[in-house]
Amino acid sequence: MKWLLKSGQFGKACHLFDAMPVRDVVTWNSMISGYASCGYFSHALELFVEMQGTGVRPSGFTFSILMSLVSSPSHAKQIHSRMIRSGVDLDNVVLGNSLITMYGRLGLVEYSFGVIMTMKQFDVISWNSLIWACHRAGHHELALEQFYWMRGAEFLPDQFTCSVLMSVCSNLRDLDKGKQVFAFCFKMGFVYNSIVSSAAIDLFSKCNRLEDSVRLFKEQDQWDSALCNSMISSYARHYLGEDTLQLFVLTLRKNIRPTEYMVSSLLSSVSIFLPVEVGNQIHSLVPKLGFESDAVVANSLVHMYAKFGFINDALNIFNEMKIKDLVSWNTIMMGLTYYGRVSLTMDLFRELLTREGMLPDRITLTAVLLACNYGLLVDEGIEIFSSMEMEFRVKPGEEHYACVVEMLCKAGKLKEAIDIIETMPYRTTSDIWRSIFSACAIYGDLQIIEGVAKKIMDMESLISLPYLVLAQAYQMRGRWDSMVRMRKAAENRGSKEFIGHSWIGIKNNVYTFASNQLQHYGGKDLYLVLNLLVWEMETEGYV
Repeated sequence: MKWLLKSGQFGKACHLFDAMPVRDVVTWNSMISGYASCGYFSHALELFVEMQGTGVRPSGFTFSILMSLVSSPSHAKQIHSRMIRSGVDLDNVVLGNSLITMYGRLGLVEYSFGVIMTMKQFDVISWNSLIWACHRAGHHELALEQFYWMRGAEFLPDQFTCSVLMSVCSNLRDLDKGKQVFAFCFKMGFVYNSIVSSAAIDLFSKCNRLEDSVRLFKEQDQWDSALCNSMISSYARHYLGEDTLQLFVLTLRKNIRPTEYMVSSLLSSVSIFLPVEVGNQIHSLVPKLGFESDAVVANSLVHMYAKFGFINDALNIFNEMKIKDLVSWNTIMMGLTYYGRVSLTMDLFRELLTREGMLPDRITLTAVLLACNYGLLVDEGIEIFSSMEMEFRVKPGEEHYACVVEMLCKAGKLKEAIDIIETMPYRTTSDIWRSIFSACAIYGDLQIIEGVAKKIMDMESLISLPYLVLAQAYQMRGRWDSMVRMRKAAENRGSKEFIGHSWIGIKNNVYTFASNQLQHYGGKDLYLVLNLLVWEMETEGYV
């Protein structure tokens, strides 16, 4: 049966297993492992339950398989308690390490610590599992602390330890500590390991040292998928779309099979800068590579098509996804919101809560409140905002306050908007007061205009906006002396103007517009076309 499973003849293995009159623990383990290796996780768990029903006592290997399949904290605790009841030797280092990893994967770091504290003996893998668990849960300083304890206990770090530590330093954006780890890798000879080098490339990239990432990548004697993943994501992170695409093509030419992460990074780069045609070509590769069922790739495709405005294509991909995580829902809801599909966003939010039973996170609620803002669903928006902490266990952040304030301002409820700002548990910025200010110019309450203008002036002394709005308000009321005084004050601000950029992609060229000047050869012809379009719009009465 083992031979059938290893050779991929899963159907024949199942048939043989069902026909066996007597099945011992080794047989059950082989079948459970076969289900797990083929991705049938629920079937593997069901087989474990069936195994218990037949009276066969699970071994340590049985539990080690199950621990790799667990996807919820409740199941993890049930398996742990079942191990205790079954009398499995919990002093076994391998089982202890598996427990630490299982709890770490689920973010239950305190349980990982509980396991290692009860272990009579542990090895380097035990420390690696604990450091990784802390890193996975976002407790990066705690991960570094465990490394110091590991060194104090005279355990020598291995290549996995170093790669995790560099990932920790990457997330902390701590280049100095990262360099110390990298120097240790040189000393130990780990730098030639592709996993360690990949982590170092990520570290330098995230710490804005892309040139070091490129140098380290070019020094590698042989490429593999891990190295190419790191370098492609580094280029994408720095918005170097052309470099990202070129490296991906080189990867294909070297017969390195792309990974899901590589394709996802490339799609992210496309959605920022490259033409949608490139995204279509990458999309055509997805089924050929067998990634169509991968949630990360599917989410990247949804994000890319939504960014380009092909919202129906994004919806089709989302609807075809067999497994949708919260990232999938957040991506499509945010895309729908930005393209004005407010009612559909709200429908998906209700479906997420009722049918899927998922709890929304900060991003979900930002998308929903933005939809309420764009659709002027004031009552619904206030209701969701008010129940965030109580019902969804999400503390309102600055982005949520900004959505609600802007929504109230659009509805002309300036007093309510100001009340919300003044009760914010965060330091108010001039940006959030500008929402009030824009509404003031429409609804024209001079007392509120003067109050808000003063707050913005106190926060940004050089900005000319509040003086110009006040000048306009005084002009409308015939207060000419005040108007002149405000205009002079605005002229004396000397505030620096921020220049916006726009891009137009035509065939293989990208043309950049900045401050009314086209920064590319051929700009004159483009302006002639734009002038023609403006003239036609004026003729039709649109301008």
